[in-house]
Amino acid sequence: MTTPRTRVVLLGATGSIGENTLRVIAAHPDKLELVAIAARGNWEKLAAIARRFNVPHVGLFEDTALSAARSSNAFPAGTVFHGGLSGLTDLARLPEADTVLVAVVGTTGLEPALAALAAGKNLALASKEILVLAGKFVMAAARASGARLLPVDSEHNAVFQCLQGHASADVARITLTASGGAFRDWPAERLAHVTPADATKHPNWSMGPKITVDSATLANKGLELIEAQQLFGLRADQCHAVIHPQSIVHALVGFTDGSTLAQLCPPSMTFPIQHALLYPARAPGTDAALDFT
Repeated sequence: MTTPRTRVVLLGATGSIGENTLRVIAAHPDKLELVAIAARGNWEKLAAIARRFNVPHVGLFEDTALSAARSSNAFPAGTVFHGGLSGLTDLARLPEADTVLVAVVGTTGLEPALAALAAGKNLALASKEILVLAGKFVMAAARASGARLLPVDSEHNAVFQCLQGHASADVARITLTASGGAFRDWPAERLAHVTPADATKHPNWSMGPKITVDSATLANKGLELIEAQQLFGLRADQCHAVIHPQSIVHALVGFTDGSTLAQLCPPSMTFPIQHALLYPARAPGTDAALDFT
C-alpha cells in the first residue's frame, strides 16, 4: 500500500530556508507535495517555483507584488492568488494541507502559525522570532488543538530529536552550539572597522542576511535560548550555549542521571528541514552525511 504524500504549505519560499525546503521536496517527490507557496514580494522567483512544482496556491504579502503577479502570465494556469497577511493566514489553514512550514523573517508569520495550529496542521517552525514574541500563546495553541509543532532551527531540531522517548522532567540542561559567527577569530581592535559585507560572510552556514548578521553579533544565539525555553518548557538556568566552530554538534541534552545525548550532522539546513517534513519517518538525506572514516 502506497503511503500518501505529505502536502506542504511553504511560507517564505524565496528565502534561504525556502530554497533548502525546495531541495528537500525535490529530492522526495514520492513523499512530499508542495500545495502552496508564499513570499513577501519576489513574485518572479515565486512564479518560477510555482511552475517547477506545479503549485496551485500562491501568496504575496505586498499588494504591488500581488498585482504584478496577477497581471503576468508567469504562473501556471488556474493559480489561486492570496494577498496580504490574511492571504498567508488562509494558506496556513488550507483544508488540503498537512504541514505548514513558516519561514518568513520576523513576526509576520505569527498569525499564520497560530492559524495552522488551530486547524490541526503540523507546524514546522523556522521563524524563531515568533516564539520569542509569543511563545506562550503558540505553545498553548498547539496543546489546545493537539497539533504537532516541529522546530526547524538546527539546534532546536537537534534537541527535539534527543528528547524523543524522554519526559521533560528527565532533562537537567540543554546546550545549544554556536559557530561564533563571522567575527569569531577577529581581534577586538578590528571590530571597530566591520563592514556589512564582513558581517554576512558566515564561516559555516549559507543563510539569509539577517540571521547571518545576528549570528556574527551572537544576538541570534540569545534569541535561540529564549526559543528553547518556550519550546521545551525549560527554565532559563537550564539553557546554555557553547562555541563550537565546526558546527557539527548542534545541541546536547543532559539528563538528570548524568548522561548526555548529542545530535550531529553537517552544517546544512536540509537536515532539520527534512526531519521536520518527514517526521516521524526517515529517508535518505538530501546532502551527504558525516564521514567518520
